[in-house]
Formats: sequence, structure tokens, C-alpha cells
Amino acid sequence: MCAAALEEYCGSTFWNASYLKRPDPDLPLCVEQTVLVWIPLCFLWLCAPWHLLALCQSAKVNTKQLSKLYICKQLVVSLLFLTAIAHLGVTLGEDFGPNSDQSSKNAGVYYANPVLLAVTWILVLLCHEGLRRAGAIDSTSIFLFWLLLVVCDIFPFQTLLREAVRLGEVRDVPRFSLFYISFGLELIALVLSTVADIPPEAKDFIKKNPEAGAAFLSRITFNWLNSMVLKGYKQPLVQEDMWDLNESDSTAFINERFQHFMKPELDAARVRFQNKMKKKSAKTRDSAQEDPQQNGLSSGLGKGVSQDVLMMEERGKREDEKKKKDNKEEENYPNSWLITTIYKTFKRILIESVCFKLLQDVLTFVSPQLLKLMVSFTQDKSRHAWEGYLYAVLLMVVALLQSLTLQQYFQRCHVLGMKVRTALMAAVYKKALVVSNDTRKESTVGETVNLMSADAQRFNDVTTSIHLLWSCPLQIIISIVFLWLELGPSVLAGLGVMVLIIPTNALLATKARKLQIENMKFKDKRMKIMNEILNGIKILKLYAWEPSFQKQVEDIRGEELKAMKKITYLQSISILTFRCSPALVSLATFAIFVRVSNDNVLTAEKAFTSISLFNILRAPLAMLPMLIASIVQTAVSKNRLEKFLAGEDIDSDIVCQDPSFNTAVSVCDGSFAWEKDAKPLLKDVNLDIEPGRLVAVVGAVGSGKSSLMSALLGEMHSTKGFINIRGSLAFVPQQAWIQNATLRDNILFGSPHEEENFKKVIQACALAPDLELLPGGDLTEIGEKGINLSGGQKQRVSLARAVYSQADIYLLDDPLSAVDSHVGKHLFEKVIGPNGILKNKTRILVTHGISFLPYVDEIVVLENGVISEVGSYENLRASGGAFSKFLDTYAKEQSNQRNSETGDYNLFLDAEDFELIPDGDNAQPDGPLEDTVSLTLKRENSIRRSQRNGSVRLRRNTSIKKSANAYEPQKGQKLIEKETMETGQVKLAVFLQYLRAMGWGYSAMVFLSYFTQNAALIGQNLWLSDWTGDSVEYYNMTYPSWKRDTRVGVFGALGVAQGLFLFLGTLLLANASIDAARILHSRLLNNILRVPMVFFDTTPIGRVINRFAKDIFTIDEAIPTNLRACLQCLLVVLGTIFVICLATPFFAIVIIPLALIYFFVQRFYIATSRQLRRLDSVSRSPIYSHFGETVSGLSVIRAYKHQERFLKHNEVTIDENLKSIYLRIMSDRWLAIRLEFVGNLVVFFAALFAVISRDSIDSNVVGLSVSYALSVTETLNWLVRMTSELETNIVAVERVNEYTHLKNEADWVADTRPPQMWPEAGRVQFENYKVRYRPELDLVLHGITCDIDSTEKIGIVGRTGAGKSSLTNCLFRIIEAAEGRILIDDVDIATIGLHDLRNRLTIIPQDPVLFSGSLRMNLDPFDKFSDEEIWRVLELSHLKSYVSGLQEGLQHKVAEGGENLSVGQRQLLCLARALLRKSRILILDEATAAVDLETDNLIQNTIRKEFSDCTVLTIAHRLHSIMDSSRVMVLDAGKIVEFDSPSNLLEKEGHFYAMAKDAGITLESSTHL
Repeated sequence: MCAAALEEYCGSTFWNASYLKRPDPDLPLCVEQTVLVWIPLCFLWLCAPWHLLALCQSAKVNTKQLSKLYICKQLVVSLLFLTAIAHLGVTLGEDFGPNSDQSSKNAGVYYANPVLLAVTWILVLLCHEGLRRAGAIDSTSIFLFWLLLVVCDIFPFQTLLREAVRLGEVRDVPRFSLFYISFGLELIALVLSTVADIPPEAKDFIKKNPEAGAAFLSRITFNWLNSMVLKGYKQPLVQEDMWDLNESDSTAFINERFQHFMKPELDAARVRFQNKMKKKSAKTRDSAQEDPQQNGLSSGLGKGVSQDVLMMEERGKREDEKKKKDNKEEENYPNSWLITTIYKTFKRILIESVCFKLLQDVLTFVSPQLLKLMVSFTQDKSRHAWEGYLYAVLLMVVALLQSLTLQQYFQRCHVLGMKVRTALMAAVYKKALVVSNDTRKESTVGETVNLMSADAQRFNDVTTSIHLLWSCPLQIIISIVFLWLELGPSVLAGLGVMVLIIPTNALLATKARKLQIENMKFKDKRMKIMNEILNGIKILKLYAWEPSFQKQVEDIRGEELKAMKKITYLQSISILTFRCSPALVSLATFAIFVRVSNDNVLTAEKAFTSISLFNILRAPLAMLPMLIASIVQTAVSKNRLEKFLAGEDIDSDIVCQDPSFNTAVSVCDGSFAWEKDAKPLLKDVNLDIEPGRLVAVVGAVGSGKSSLMSALLGEMHSTKGFINIRGSLAFVPQQAWIQNATLRDNILFGSPHEEENFKKVIQACALAPDLELLPGGDLTEIGEKGINLSGGQKQRVSLARAVYSQADIYLLDDPLSAVDSHVGKHLFEKVIGPNGILKNKTRILVTHGISFLPYVDEIVVLENGVISEVGSYENLRASGGAFSKFLDTYAKEQSNQRNSETGDYNLFLDAEDFELIPDGDNAQPDGPLEDTVSLTLKRENSIRRSQRNGSVRLRRNTSIKKSANAYEPQKGQKLIEKETMETGQVKLAVFLQYLRAMGWGYSAMVFLSYFTQNAALIGQNLWLSDWTGDSVEYYNMTYPSWKRDTRVGVFGALGVAQGLFLFLGTLLLANASIDAARILHSRLLNNILRVPMVFFDTTPIGRVINRFAKDIFTIDEAIPTNLRACLQCLLVVLGTIFVICLATPFFAIVIIPLALIYFFVQRFYIATSRQLRRLDSVSRSPIYSHFGETVSGLSVIRAYKHQERFLKHNEVTIDENLKSIYLRIMSDRWLAIRLEFVGNLVVFFAALFAVISRDSIDSNVVGLSVSYALSVTETLNWLVRMTSELETNIVAVERVNEYTHLKNEADWVADTRPPQMWPEAGRVQFENYKVRYRPELDLVLHGITCDIDSTEKIGIVGRTGAGKSSLTNCLFRIIEAAEGRILIDDVDIATIGLHDLRNRLTIIPQDPVLFSGSLRMNLDPFDKFSDEEIWRVLELSHLKSYVSGLQEGLQHKVAEGGENLSVGQRQLLCLARALLRKSRILILDEATAAVDLETDNLIQNTIRKEFSDCTVLTIAHRLHSIMDSSRVMVLDAGKIVEFDSPSNLLEKEGHFYAMAKDAGITLESSTHL
């Protein structure tokens, strides 16, 4: 019916099969005129409305300018329009012209087609204009339209030509010439449509982001990446080479979208959670009524049950609860909202990728069908040759399409993964800024960083393959359908095998998951300890505690590796089941198939189509369990993230900001606790502070002074009452928080830079002299945690930051404790005091310095969390309450001081700028400014050294001298070296190192077993191909059963052999790689603990942590997998080439060029990819270190309300990282497209040569070679990916090795051991001792010579930077002598081992560092002492009452960094450590700085009593503490300037006298002592 109408319309036959049944087939004219014309036109008409919409909307771009390209396009289309009109004209001329033949009119098609085309060309003109208005650079649909058009016109093209050649003349000249003209124009239009039309205003943007200017072809083949790949090949890429991100890929954009969807989801989840809790509490209420035993505890106390028994009961109960809890992990937080949020945020990409995946899955099944046709074609020799060529071309085209869709799908998926990771990282960061202290307590900094690194990464990995969840089942179903068509019901046998394999794997996966969780715990634990070790490395060195901590880490590592070994064993079983499944499945299927009936003969067609279907099946079946396992792992991460992100925010309403109050700060009846349900630490606080007052807060250690500050900042839970604060806050914490930025940035802290103001602040905070000494002035980079500043400098920078912020209210948490007394005086006078910069601001000052109290407006006295008195100094003195007791302890010194000052205020605060300068006005730092990192490197000291030891005098108001080139970074300004990035190819040596760590024997055996497995696989396939030959041999005969059984038997045996060797290889590899991981980690750890201190001063901790986290993780898990995959892929590729060459020897010709293309693509890619990965890992570190920094400085950031700025900074840091990740994803696709092209050529040539030589080869061999070729594309792709991943990952071995070859400090135990009891006397002699921090730096101590006798008490004093701390560092050999020596009891300390030395000396360090673990472990990590001894020292250090009050006593868990103890308590613990070691020489390093006077007294008395028979060296800030020394050593600029008893020195009126006068100590006052 339809054909007849069409024939009338065309005026010729529409279809005749005979057209194709000849050696030179052609299509009928009618088909060419109708169907082939309509296809492209329909396509365009469907797509056009989208483009025309833009015409209706207002233009987005400047429409005045017309680009040359646009004009060319429109010109070509206009010409086409003219050809269409001409066509119509020709037809009209023929029908209605003067010499027209009335009897035969032209058919309808000759009128319809030109009209259709003319309308279409007008449509195209409009589309072009619409595109230009929308600002699009090209159009996919228009390109596809031209492509379809040209392809469809190829048929009439050859028809007309062939006809002309056959007839030897052209029948219809006008139409003939018009057709070829229009065909030429269409070709030009096609070429033009592949070029991007970039508007001039976008040129610059596109330079920075070429993807935005890439046309359709360039986008699908990733050609826009060429320039980057080329650049990466020529020279190693650096961060500056990275292109900008698309707006939709930037952190800010993603985060905004994610937060937008997260809020409602999370709120809904919270509501669900609360309802659940309500139901639960109702249930527990019911059960509680039945169980009156619940209240046994409180009544027990009444009955006089001893406390201990109760403790035991409680602990028992708690352990039971814990067990219950472990059995069923209670989800006590809002859950299951994260996944929906992610889905809603990234819906669009998900849907796009679904479409591509579907298309690709369908195309996958076309190849086996084509293979089937191909095999039947080679069997039937009578078929025309063109059929074979058609199949070869079709195979190629299908494969190409498949490659293109697959790459688009992958690109979408990986970008999605990247975005999900970004969203989660940004969310975690944002959350960390507002998280409440309860939630903060639940996870340490390390764990929170882990959420950002490990857990976000997990999500990244799963999202990339999430579509396989539906795609795998789909592929499996389609395969089964096709297989059923081939082999009938016997497929069920194969299916049965598969179904059996899946649950085994599921079982293995769940088992592996449990182990994985366990493994994560070990990892967390190990990283936590590593973090602490690196943070407290100095203490470990001073105490010689490294072995204890090394053992702890090694033990955890051992557990971790045990779990890993189990996991790898499970993996090898599942790999075995998986790799062998195709063999088992085909064995079962074919065996059943030939067994079922004798008519069933295995033909080549059936066998090879089935095999290629089984190969398709293999992928989804292998992927599903892996995907499920990784989803399961991600579920763990999901829970961790949900718990953190749903945690409570800090309550922003605790502190009101009501401006109507007339007080600056008022607290009404407030009680505050650190945790929601804990008992309050501060009780019934009532406090009103008038604006502009200076209020001091005093009290003993642990009385809640710092807690009061936190409460005012809103960091504590308020159980009742309220706080109102009028105005902005600035906060100076007790332990200064310094960012890793320049000194100036630390002070400006985000405020704009005003030179005048800045100078004023620097001057007031006594930072001027320090700036002159720092190599880059205020542009010097400060290390992590302010590593290259002394404690005093940090505190002054922290104070300067507050002053510069010009807030209304200043909370100063003991800022004067860490500085010398004269600096403290200067700060009080210039900044805090009644005449300081802040004199009109409200200041709340926590202080231990009594000398300042007379000058404050009001004093608040805290006792055990209660305000006991408030009032002025005079009133409180008179009242005789807690405050006067507090003062009486120090009254003697106080009154003497007052006498000497005769109460004259001006005498106390001398209105001059004190500055230390040598005689002569040429005050400049010594020597040229060559690498002054020496100064910077001194952790403790800012070094202030004069060239001459002139006497010191005061100079009035010195202005800061600024060098002209202050802004040019000078040498030594950068403290922290850029992380070294290996560039270029990874050396073969690194591979060899890894193999050596695995063991050569193991490596060889692994290779052999894999090789044998592959040989068995090829053998099996050749056997099968031979088997299919039987169908020809026994045609129409009965098939002998013995032959059938042999065939099946051998086939099966080869399958089993494969499995065995594979399993063996995998097991061996697992063992070998775990050995390697163990060896590499212990080498790394061993070396890091033996590296000299200087290394840690110049290397950010994050960088070292990264080696232990990321790199060790890579060595543990990634490298073994990569190695296995590489080996397998390589062998498979070689096998494939072998089989194809065996079938069609011609193929060998093509191998060489293909291999060359392959090799070049791979080399280009690997060079770039490797660099991109390195950039990725280098740009990752700043994200985590910035995050760690933020978490540790939370209270400061919140106090200044700078959360937004930190969020922005985080976004920038993540973006920098995304740039390299994005390019890496794209470079992977760039490679894949090119490799798949090579693979597709392999398929094409295998098929082509099979067609060419079809007369000489069997169909069964054709089947074998083409089915092998079909699977090669994927393998090639994998091979490059895996080799490059291996190359990239092996970098981890390189990085770990870099740190295992760092130069070590001296041996821990040397050959010459000191005597057992050494040092007995404790005599110390310095002989012309000189030292410098690093070889290229200046001397810090210039030839110190002195004798210190046994049991002498020596005080060491000097201005900041005189070299006091360097002296202690030398005694412990933290830095080694440049010349001279130190003798202790006549033993030269340089000759003995470091541990022998450090174990026999004791130090109470400046910063009290504690490690997380029990209290007991903090005192005695080697378990050398008995509990009695430990209790004794706790008693002596006044901690016994505190510790015995704790539930766990000595086993009390100390938080990370000792956070759950006050600074004073930490200091007392350090004293307890010293008492426990009880060596003959004790060094006290400013141990009294952060402690109030009471604790200070306790410590001093204990030391006097307990260490009376020891030699004690005290480095003092407060001169009071050393006035009773036998002698005082005064250091200045690294030399001893005075060394005598205190009284003599005071009489001499030299350096010491000047310092004493500053501190208000005179000769008569010192005699009172």
C-alpha cells in the first residue's frame, strides 16, 4: 500500500531486492529521493525549536559584530538556498517551459524536494542567528544534521557517477551539476560547523579555560586538551599551568547548591529523629517503672557502701552497656538524609550519564550479532565479498560509537564524583566552623580531617560507578536472552553457576567489610598517635621516649596488617571465583549443550557468539559485587559524615547583642558547663562591666578563669542565666594561635592594611625590634602553629591582632604570662593599662601578674567557678577575703616593691619607650642579612643580638626603621620549603625498590603463575576452536560420544588449571605486598624518629603526616591492585595479539604501526597524567592543613566573627586542587578515546583480513580471532590506565623512601656507654662552646666557657633571644656543637649515645606537652616504675587529690594535647615526670610562664626540697624565682656577660641590675628573700 503511493510519488520503483543480489549493489532511485532526504531533514526540524527560542529572547551577547565564521556559514547556506530554487526552476522549466513535453510531467518528488530543502535552508539561517544571539560557540544538532545530510547524499553521489560512467554520458546535465554543487557546499558547511565561533569578548576567558571554547567534535574527542597534554610532555606541569574551572565546577557554586538542598533534608531528618527518640523514651519509661534497681546507686551512698565497690559496680555496668552498644550500633543522630541531598543536588549530571550508559549498553550487544553474521559469511563461500567488507566497516562504526558514548558517560561520572567530594569537603569545613563543643569533643582533629580526606574520597569513588547498579543487571538480562537464542535451555546450566557464585561473593564482601571497618579503626588510631608524636617530637627527644612510641605505632601497624592480610585473602578467593566464572560458565553450558541431544553440535557461529556474550557478561558480574562492597564501605563513611554534619551547632543565642544595655558586658545569674548535661563549671555568675573599664580576673589554677572567657565568647553551654555583650569582640587566647601566613597577615587578620595604624600597633606591642630581625620584616612567613616565633613573640602577635582589629571589648586571657617581665611591663603600659592604646575600650584581663593589679579599675576574684569578690584593688585588700589571702602569699615581695617605688605611679610606668640598643646609634642586626632563617628557625627565640657587648641604655621613642626594599622577599623569608615534587619519569630504581621490598623470589613466582594461567586460557580457546571444527567434519553423521567426552574433559581441565594458577598468583602477590608494606612503613617510622630537630622546624607536620597517611595507604592498598592488574592486562594483550596472528598472519603487518600509535599516546599521556596526579596530591595538603589550623583556632575565628573569610579561603584552596583533578579526569578520557580508537582499528583489521583471506582460513579461526579482537579494546585501555596508575602510585614508594634516607641525628646508643650511675656528681663544664642551628647560619652561642659545680643552683637570664633556650638544646644535643665541648662529670657528652645522655638528664620544658593515653602513660611510658612511686610523685607535685578524685585514677584518659586538663595541671604533670626520673641534673625551661603564682610557688618549693642534692639550671622570666640561686648567668647575644651570685651582681650594677630594676627587685628586697 505504502510502497505503491511512494512509487507514484517518485515515478519509479521503490524497492526491489535484486538491486542487492549482485556483486555491485545499489539502492533504488526512489529510496534515495525519499527516505535518504527525509532522515536529516526530520532531525533538523525536531531540533530547530530550541534554537529559534533564542530569537524570541533578548540577546545575551553584543550582536553588532558579525564574526567572519558566521558570515561564511550564512553565505554557504544562502548559496544552498539558491541551488534549491534552481532545482525547482529546472523542474518547472521542464514541465511548463516553451519546449516542454505535455504528455510526461515530472513526478511529485521533483517539486516537493526542492521546496522542502528551500524551507530547511531558511530554517538553518534562522538557527545560526539564534545561536549567535544565545552566545553559543557551536551547535551539536546542526553539526549532526550536516553529517547526516552528507552521509545520506553519498548514495545518490555514487549512483549518479556510476550511471554516467556506464552510459559514457550525463543524461540530465542541469540536475547532475546542481547536485554536485550542493554536495560540495554541504561538505563546506559540515567543515564550518566543526569550528567554534568564539566572540571577541570571550577570547581571554577561553585562553584560561579552553574547554569553554571547544566545538562539538573537539568536545567528544577531548581534543581541546591537546595543548595541555603537549605542554605536560615537553616540561613538567606546575600549578600555574592549570586552567580555570567552569563556574558550575567551582567549590562556591557546588557548595551553595548542596547547602540549599541539605537544609530541608536535614531538618526533616531531625524531626524524624526526635519522633523516634520520643517513642524510645516512652518505652524506657515503661521499663524503668518495672525496674526499681535503677536508683540503687544514689541510695548506696546513703547506706555507706564504700566508694570503691560502687566504682567497680559502675564500671561493670558501663562495660555491659558498651558490649550491648557494640552489638547494635545505636544510631543516635539524624540519619539517611545525605544520599537524597546528593541526588537532588546533582540530578542533572546523573540523568545525562544514565542516557549515555543506556546507549552504550545497547551498542555493546550489537558487536556479537555482527560477529555471528561475520562467521556465517566466512562459512558460506558463495556470498558476495561486499557483505564481508560491510560487516567489517559496521563492526568498526559500532565500536567507534560505543567508545564515544562510553567516554561521555565516564566523563560525566568522574566529574560527578569530583563534585560530590567537593560538596562534602566544603560542607564538613562549613560545619566545623559552627560545631558545638560537644560534637567537637567526640572527634579529634585527626578524625575530622579524615572525614574530609578519606570519607569524602570514598564517596567520590562510589559515585563514579553508581550507575552500574542498574546497568549490570540490565546487561546480564540482555546477555542471557541472546544466549538463550543461541544455545537454548542449556544456558540455564551456565546461569546456575553464576547464580551460585554471586552469594559466595556477597558473603566474602560482607566479611571483608567487617574487616575493613576494623582496619579503618586501626588506621585512625595509628594516625592519631603519629599526629601526636610529630606534634610533640621535641618532648619525645628530650625525654628519650621515642622507643616507647615507636613500639605503640608498630603494634597498631601490626594489627592493621593482620586485618589487611585477611582482607587480601578474601579478595583473592573472590578474584578466583570471578576470573574463573566465564570458564566455568562456558564449560557448564557447552557440556550440557552437547550432552542434551546428539543433534546439538557446537558450530563456530554458536561457540564464538556465545563466548563473546560470556565475555560481556563477565564485566557486569565482576563489577556488581565490587560495587556492592564499595557501597557498603561508603555506608560507613556516610554514617560518619551524617553524624558529624547533623551534630549540634554552637548555640548562637547564648550571647545576646542587645545595644540597649548600658553596660559593655553583663552576665546575669549565669551557670555554664562545657557539655550539655555536665554539671556547671561556672556557677551563678553575676557580672556587670561598664564600657571603657579595665577589669582583671584572678584566681588559682583551675578556678575557671579561662572558662569565664569561653563563656563570654559563647563557647560554653549556658544552663541558666544570660550574657549580653554590647559591641564587637577581640580575643587573645592563653595559648596564642598563629596561622601559617606572613606575620602581617597574622596581625591584619583580614582587616585592610593601614600603614599608620599598623606601625602604631607594632610599636605598642613591642614587635618593632623583632621585625627588624626577621628576614622579611612583617612579610616573613610564619610556620605552622607559629613554629618560628618564640612563645613571647607569638603572644605579642596575638595581642597585636586584637589591638589592630579595633573592637569594642577585649578579652585577654593571660597574654602577659609568656613574655619577659620588662616586655610585660611595656605591653601593660602601652596597650592594656590606663594609658595604653586601648584605654577607652572595655578590657577583661585574666592575669597572674600581681604587679599590674593596683592599676586596674576592678578585680574579679574566682574561686572554684564562683565569683567570690569583685571590687577595686584597695577595697579588696582591705576586706580580708580570698583576694587578700591570695596576695599575702606574695606580700613580702609586694611590699618591698612598693617601698622601693614609694607608691609613685609614674615611677612604675616610666613614660618612655624602652628599647634595647647598644652604644653608638648604629643599631643594626649583625652581619649581612644573609639567610637569617637562623633567627626564624629558633623556635623559642627571636634573636636580638648586637655586634658589640656595649652597655645598654634607653633611647627615647625609636621609630621603626623600615628598609627601602621591605617588600621584596629576601632570602630566608620563607621558612617552609615548597614540598619537593618529583618530576619526570619515575625511576626504574623505585620499581626495583618496591620489588626488593616484596622479595625477588616472591616476585618471580607471581609472574610465573600468572603466565601459566594465561597460557591455559589461550589453550582452552584454541581447543574450543578446534572443537567447533568437528561440526564440519561430522556433518550429517552421528557424533561419537568418546570424542564428545574428550572435548569436554580437556576443556574443563584447562579451565581448572587457570583457576588454580590464578589463585596461587594472587595469594603470593598478597603476601608479598603485605611484606613490602610492613618493611616500608617500619623503615619510614624508624627514620622519622631519628631525624634531627631541625627537620621538624622546617617541615610542616601535615607533610610528614601525609607520608604516613596517603602514601602508606597507597602502598598498602593501591599498588598491589595496580600491579596485579598491570600484569594481567599485559599478558592478555600479548595473548590476543598471538591468537590473531595465529589466525590471520597478515595481521602482523598492522601490529607495528598500531603499537607505535599506542606507544606515543601512552607516553604523552603518562607524562601529563603523572604530573597532574602529583599536583593533585601536593595541592591536597594545603586543604587539610588549613582545615587543621581552622579547627585548632576555632574560638579565635568565632570570637572575631571571621567564619565567612575562612570559608572563602577554604573554597579557594579546594578550587586549586580541583583544577588539577578536573584536568586529570579529562586527560584520562583523552587517552581512553585515543586508545579505543587503536582497539577499534585492531577489530577492523582482524575482520578485514579475515574477509580478504576467507578462502584460505576456517570459519572457526575467524570467530576466535575476531572475538579476541573485540575484547582487546577494553584491555588496552586498562593496560595504559593501570601502568600509568602504577607509575603514579609508585610515587608513594618514592616519597616514603625520600623520608627514609633523611640524615639522622647521632646514634641513640653509642659504643662508649657511660657508667651505670653517671652522672653521680652532676658537674657541668662548658669549654669554648659554639653552636649554630644549621651549617649555613650564624652562631647562636659564641664560645661559652663556664664550670657549674655539683648541686649548684644556677639561674640563667637574658633578654629574649640571648640564647637561653639554645643552651638547654645543647645540653640535650638537640643541636650539635660547632666547636668546643660540654663535659658532665668529665664525660664529653658528644661521645656517648643520645639516649644515654637524655635519659640521665631531666627537663621541665616550656610548653607542657601531653599525649593522648592514660595519665600513667604520660608519666611513665616504659612502665619502669610501680604505682606507689607514681602516686608519691603525684603527691609531691600536688596532683594527688585531683587524680584520686578522677573516676579512672591513673588510667584517666588524657585528651589529644592534654586538652582536658588546665595549663597549670599540665605543668604540674611535667613536674611529676621530672620527679619520677630524679636525675642529678635538672633543667627548668621557663616552666613558670603560664602558671599563676600559687602553682608557681608549689613548683618552686617542691623543686627546692626534692632537688636539693641536684644541679639545677633554671631559665627564668621572672627574676623572683632565681633570686635564691647560688649563681646567676646573664647571657646576651650568645655570650656570657655576667656570672656570679645574685647579690654580687646587684652590687655591680651591670646587666643584671638593670633587669632587676625593671622587675622591681632591689638589693634590700633581695636580702629579704
